[in-house]
Amino acid sequence: MSDNAPVPAGPDAMKPATAAKKLGIYLPATPASFQANAISRAEFAELQSNPPEWLVELRLNGPHPRDVVARKLGVSASGLARAEVTDALTTAQIQDLLAAPPQWLVRERSTQAAVRAENARVNQQNAEKAARRDASEG
Repeated sequence: MSDNAPVPAGPDAMKPATAAKKLGIYLPATPASFQANAISRAEFAELQSNPPEWLVELRLNGPHPRDVVARKLGVSASGLARAEVTDALTTAQIQDLLAAPPQWLVRERSTQAAVRAENARVNQQNAEKAARRDASEG
């Protein structure tokens, strides 16, 4: 294994990286005790239903993992990579970027909007084809 996290004991546990991903948080910003131990499904459920202060703080202020940064900025993870944004960003940094968007962010948001519009067009076209097919079969 490439990371130093302990292997979860049994089917009831997950690695800290998996738990962090499912919680939408940046693993290196979590407490050492979270990073060092496998998390049972019961512990994970408890973190979700009754998050400790550190988890609430991370979710509010970050630093956030790439997928969360991309979602908050309205771009794709690939767009972040093209812009060479490799670091986790805090909520304040994300708000600063949104308040005064650099050219790369304007471009990537436009690209993302075009991709979403094309996906919607294709989905609509597929739905119309399926409706015509169902009508002709029935």
